[in-house]
Amino acid sequence: MLIDTHSHLFVEEFIEDLPQVMERARKAGVSYIFMPNIDSTTIDAMLSVCRDYPGFCYPMIGLHPTSVNESYEQELAVVHKYLSTSNEFVAIGEIGLDLYWDKTFLKEQILAFEKQIEWALEYDLPIVIHSREAFEYIYKVMEPYKKTPLTGIFHSFTGTSEEAAKLLEFEGFMLGINGVVTFKKSTLPETLTTVPLERIVLETDSPYLAPVPNRGKRNESANVKEHTYEGGGDLSDNSRARSRGHFC
Repeated sequence: MLIDTHSHLFVEEFIEDLPQVMERARKAGVSYIFMPNIDSTTIDAMLSVCRDYPGFCYPMIGLHPTSVNESYEQELAVVHKYLSTSNEFVAIGEIGLDLYWDKTFLKEQILAFEKQIEWALEYDLPIVIHSREAFEYIYKVMEPYKKTPLTGIFHSFTGTSEEAAKLLEFEGFMLGINGVVTFKKSTLPETLTTVPLERIVLETDSPYLAPVPNRGKRNESANVKEHTYEGGGDLSDNSRARSRGHFC
């Protein structure tokens, strides 16, 4: 049993052939697909896909950091409305900080991140954390929650062994590993030798980050089986089903 813990199969890239994408995932051995939200514009599409594939696709709710701007409080109000009126969400995500594209709304990103962490504790849900060019900020925000029941996944981890060790201080969290581990210049294979297998879950981040040999093409959940790397073996074999109990 394979699980794709992070896949955006509800975006427009899959409109034309979603049934075929789902069938390929099933044939590849994928049993569950978890879908992180982006912002208020994606909720309906995400829920529609999850309702079309019950027991296979599961939705999250959250505000992605790249969608945080001067009106972020209105977006958070939408997230909270869904949280308070529905129990169909398996996690709050994806949330976090992204300073790669723009640092204009760093303060607002931090405030939105903190608020959604508090909701995760209130509603007893795990969180899925997006971090890009923001490791130190993420760690600083998260540090006060080390001794809380907070759980989740550090999505698309691509950091160093030192950064992995710091994130593993959060005992209820795992590292999400995707196709980057297969890239020729990736340092992840070396880093992952320092990470216990029970702290790793797999993801595709579809339609992005397709693994070798499909790099550069549209990614999809079936490709979760391709998470292998030279000298390190098959992550998909070692991580089968590990995240099922983490979310559902």
